[in-house]
Amino acid sequence: MGLEKVLAISGKPGLYKLVTQTRGGFVAESLMDGKRLSISLQNNVSVLSEIAIYTLTEEVPLYKVLGKIKDKENGAVCSVKPKDSKDRLEEYLFDVLPDYDEDRVYASDIKKIVQWYNLLQKHDMLDLLDEDELANDEEE
Repeated sequence: MGLEKVLAISGKPGLYKLVTQTRGGFVAESLMDGKRLSISLQNNVSVLSEIAIYTLTEEVPLYKVLGKIKDKENGAVCSVKPKDSKDRLEEYLFDVLPDYDEDRVYASDIKKIVQWYNLLQKHDMLDLLDEDELANDEEE
């Protein structure tokens, strides 16, 4: 299972793990509280493997950014908190991804990245980042 099975659902906090598909959508399990939800196809759902972060030159896949955070933190919980100041969050992302586009990546985006990293770390799912890296290397 790579990040293609990890979802962000608009209007719902945290991340979800895809459990199974249904006729009208799918069932997802929250990584925050373990509750299962039935999600219809009308919901705006993002698959983590498809999300990218804007830089000044290109879009960097989220799994690479999360991988850089994992390296910086040695696999531990993020040293910044999602509720830290905008300046602190921007400074942190600048350390991780020096050429990120400050005009198109907002503090709210950085908060989500930190929250998502911490959720993946808490559930021992950071190894999924390596799986995505290997899968994308094979495609190239």
